[in-house]
Amino acid sequence: MKKQFFVTGIDTEIGKTVVSAILTEALKADYWKPIQSGDLENSDSMKVKSLIGNSKTVIHPEAYRLNTPASPHYSAALDGVEIKLNAIQLPETDNDLIVEGAGGLMVPLNDQFLIIDLIEKLALPVVLVSKNYLGSINHTMLSIEVLKQRNIPIAGIIFNGKRTPSTEDYILKYSGLILLGRLEEEAEINPSIIEKYAKQIDTSVLNQSSLPLTTPRSF
Repeated sequence: MKKQFFVTGIDTEIGKTVVSAILTEALKADYWKPIQSGDLENSDSMKVKSLIGNSKTVIHPEAYRLNTPASPHYSAALDGVEIKLNAIQLPETDNDLIVEGAGGLMVPLNDQFLIIDLIEKLALPVVLVSKNYLGSINHTMLSIEVLKQRNIPIAGIIFNGKRTPSTEDYILKYSGLILLGRLEEEAEINPSIIEKYAKQIDTSVLNQSSLPLTTPRSF
């Protein structure tokens, strides 16, 4: 069965793109960023393509490419478009798939819907990226709580940045989540670094078929 996951974070600038590249490389999966806000000349799709080394991955085109680096709802408004959830459909592929979100779970897409609504619509389990900083326990636990309230399965968590055992141990113990990996502070992110971490991912743990997937909602 295909493995398909939605990579989200506890905030913006948490390391979702790097984690997405690592998971894409580990699974030799396809990659898809549904909504790109700003940085169109150096998009997350372009970054992932430059970081992976396998020849199997297909980078699927974004559903929305917005010009301003801002919340998708605001960036779309500036471009004179409205993001419509029904227009965002999973790309057709026989390969595994990594989907990368924009910002955190409660980032607005339009006047009605948030990133978490998109996750629920696509009915994908989540890989949650957490980064250690003052307040990250609160942000991480809130993200986990809202995912559980929506009955969205969480495949596991990846910690990024300087290791803080007291923080990580508490989150893992309290939440009961599977630890999928840790990313240390790196001077540079390049294909060799991505390959190093990809080899550390236990892909057998990423077993979508064992997860209680939610039923897609109508929007």
